[in-house]
Amino acid sequence: MAAASSKYKLVIVESPAKAKTIGKFLGRGYKVEACNGHVRDLPKSQIGVDVEHNFEPRYITIRGRGEILEKIRKEARGASKVILATDPDREGEAISWHLANILKIDPASDCRVEFNEITAQAVKAAMKKPRPINLQLVDAQQARRVLDRLVGYKISPLLWAKVRKGLSAGRVQSVATRMIVDREAEIDAFVPQEYWTITAKFTDGNQKFVAKYVGKGDEKTEITSEAQAKEVRDFLLGQTYSVTAVKSGERRKNPPPPFTTSNLQQEAVRKLSFTTKKTMQIAQMLYEGVDIEGEGSVGLISYIRTDSTRLSDEALTAAREYIADNFSPEYLPETPNVFKGRKNAQDAHEAIRPTHALYSPEKVKASLTRDQYRLYKLIYDRYLASQMTPAVYETLNIELAGGGAQFRFGGMKKKFAGFTVLYEEGQDEPAEKETALPKVAVGDSVTMADLAPEQHFTQPPPRYTEASLVRAMEEKGIGRPSTYAPTITTILARGYVTRENKALVPTELGVLVTEMMTENFKSIVDMQFTADMEEELDTVEEDGKDWHEVIEKFYGPFSEQLEAAEKNIEKVEVKDEVSDVRCDKCGAMMVYKMGRFGKFLACPNFPACRNTMPIVRAIDAHCPKCGGAILVRNTKRGRVFYGCERYPECDFTSWDMPVDDRCPVCGSPMVLKRDRKKDISWHVCTNESCKHRVEVEAPAQDEAE
Repeated sequence: MAAASSKYKLVIVESPAKAKTIGKFLGRGYKVEACNGHVRDLPKSQIGVDVEHNFEPRYITIRGRGEILEKIRKEARGASKVILATDPDREGEAISWHLANILKIDPASDCRVEFNEITAQAVKAAMKKPRPINLQLVDAQQARRVLDRLVGYKISPLLWAKVRKGLSAGRVQSVATRMIVDREAEIDAFVPQEYWTITAKFTDGNQKFVAKYVGKGDEKTEITSEAQAKEVRDFLLGQTYSVTAVKSGERRKNPPPPFTTSNLQQEAVRKLSFTTKKTMQIAQMLYEGVDIEGEGSVGLISYIRTDSTRLSDEALTAAREYIADNFSPEYLPETPNVFKGRKNAQDAHEAIRPTHALYSPEKVKASLTRDQYRLYKLIYDRYLASQMTPAVYETLNIELAGGGAQFRFGGMKKKFAGFTVLYEEGQDEPAEKETALPKVAVGDSVTMADLAPEQHFTQPPPRYTEASLVRAMEEKGIGRPSTYAPTITTILARGYVTRENKALVPTELGVLVTEMMTENFKSIVDMQFTADMEEELDTVEEDGKDWHEVIEKFYGPFSEQLEAAEKNIEKVEVKDEVSDVRCDKCGAMMVYKMGRFGKFLACPNFPACRNTMPIVRAIDAHCPKCGGAILVRNTKRGRVFYGCERYPECDFTSWDMPVDDRCPVCGSPMVLKRDRKKDISWHVCTNESCKHRVEVEAPAQDEAE
């Protein structure tokens, strides 16, 4: 009996960081091991799906996992019980199922635990409630894996043979690429239409305000030419104006919900300039645990793959208590705010939130990297703001008339900050600005102090950014929260799309492959078909539908398309874009290539000449040390910095963009700083004892993006 009591329980999780955090909570009597993610998968060298025998997958041990599995087997033999504690989603359930098979654990036994956050309370509570492995979740993961393998491994070789090696197609990636290609076609086909607006500055002698010309009488006047604008202007200048209507009111702006995966990705793009990939990488670290000074490893946020806006009762209580303790009473609503989720949202997990309100961003800042802190603060502030009162705005609409001409003023002014005292949502389009509200009454005479006709042209739809693409994919039902970031990463890596400033722009290759896919595999790149397929796959998880039937229904028509495509697609040649940079080894003009980390320059005489070069660009500024050009460079982790072209002879580097201006106070070099939230830019002195700054107009292009 003494020997039996000395045995331990073995807990298996995915990552070493997660193992470290959980091990601290469980203490003696437990051992926690990491399997490093998936341990078995379909082979890379072949399709790994037996099409002739009900699409059964053939799994093999992933390269590099053999030693890990051997260690886990050894620990399992000495354990009184093995507990599978992988992530609480389809992928996590599949990993547990594979581990159960490898360790000969009955999946129907109580071997599986899950938790939405990595805290002592959540982990210990989960250990008291083990359950069998959810085979519906496992089947849902297998269905998606097999379907994606069939699409990828059947079409990709065709693209290799007909276009270029290294290409790929996918159930989600091909649709995402098509969305970007189609948007570019819309932009190219767009014909701008000229129109004019007329604004006037009015005064009653004490105050000035700006109103927009609406038209004559009750009809809105469309002004489409300069001649028409001049005619209207001449008429308006000769009139006498008075106030004909005044309507004041109040507008309430409700707080946003706490983050889902897609909303977090979108907001991190807008407010932090993070890529979706970077956002998920940092969020994973915050979820699994970071070392907090004096406390050890702490999981700071709840599970990061969710499309639910729900908060637990405990999280709601914690938020409300924090707001009550740190803000005046009017910021706390009488009852908790509850948010309606989107259609087809999976509600298994809470929204993304801090694990505890007491871990304020400032409290843990010293233990986090700059980017970890910024993302954590974004999540933390959004969580608290979601449980605060609405912002209240005073609104005012004024109508003015003279000689039949109608002008209208509309403005708003914040009356009560509400949740905005803590958090303002990022916007893809410029937000409505607050204005001073004039005090006028019906019948008041006003004088036109100035009149300004302005020419405009209608604009094409904007290119997708990572934020707007994720939003569009979510709205159309393309992919799921876990797929958005890898999909964007893949289409960038394949060279189908490039990132210009923040916009996603299709390449010639992306257009060519999309056209080929649209012509030969219509269903694969059809958005509605893909959305319907996602819903069908969801029925495996939710209703227990046989996943083999789902795959069989898809594969019949798909195989016919594939057979026809192999006969009909002609080989095409995609020439590399030639640069203006000459190879310094053989003298050939370098060409642009797409690699794992983005575009680079390569010699076209490969393999005879294997010379490659990074793509560098200069900014309009000179090195403050030696006068050389300043180049935009990237760290290995992708962070932008600025350095002198004469490196290593000159070692000047800067995280901030240098400018040619010198400080008017001390003469030191200056750099560009900006407040994105307020859209204000400054030239700031680099002298720590001076720090003089001058407000400047923001550059047309952000060199850091």
